[in-house]
Amino acid sequence: MGHLDHAAYGRLTPALSHAMASVGAALGLCCTVRALAATGAARRNRLLTAASAIGTGIWTMHFVAMLGFHVTGTEIRHDVPLMTLLGLVVAVVVVGAGVLAVGYGQGRGSALAVGGLTTGLGVAGMHYLGMAALRLHGSVSHDAAAVALSVAVAVAIAAATAALWAALHTRTPAAVAVASLAMGAAVSSMHYTGMAAVAVRVVPSDRALPGATAMRFVFPLAVGLGSYLFLTAAFVALSPTAAGPAGAPSGPAPTPAAAAR
Repeated sequence: MGHLDHAAYGRLTPALSHAMASVGAALGLCCTVRALAATGAARRNRLLTAASAIGTGIWTMHFVAMLGFHVTGTEIRHDVPLMTLLGLVVAVVVVGAGVLAVGYGQGRGSALAVGGLTTGLGVAGMHYLGMAALRLHGSVSHDAAAVALSVAVAVAIAAATAALWAALHTRTPAAVAVASLAMGAAVSSMHYTGMAAVAVRVVPSDRALPGATAMRFVFPLAVGLGSYLFLTAAFVALSPTAAGPAGAPSGPAPTPAAAAR
């Protein structure tokens, strides 16, 4: 059995992973809150933006956390299409289904339950797709007695439901910030709880591993996602708030294309 280190760089990767999950949650919550006060295309656009922000935050959280995952006796590579393309698509699409359920649900209670369940499954699915993308000399197994998959899913559902509940009931920047930090902590905790159940059986080999090292993702990740989050944050900041100064509705929000003009 290989010795596993889940934080090879100390507290850096856990702190950064929590920060990325929280940033994605904050942008997603802001967009969802404003979408609930809008109609038509404005609501749809803001819900889709919320889904992409939360899904991207989840995917980035997993990637940053995996930077600190080392196993003695073997190198680690990642399947690029599986980790980057399929993983990101699954995260955004499944989270999007949950956000749309909240945005268009007739009954707030039932919509929240469906949205929380769907989004939670997206969080768990993103984690295990990332694990399936691992390439190393040996085999990876999960100790079901230590951390069952159902526990990981339950934690993910709790995090997602808390975030979606906050989207329905929070209106102040402070409340959104607290909810975002809570969701970031819950999603990050789900990742590290699941990683605690991982065991690796190392089989020494000189064969070159397929895939790319985690560090090769750093520059594209920083440029691509940094630009995306910056543009999303600018769109949210420039969009009208959900209510006017006296609490009156602000009216339909502009679409992203209109906001860009």
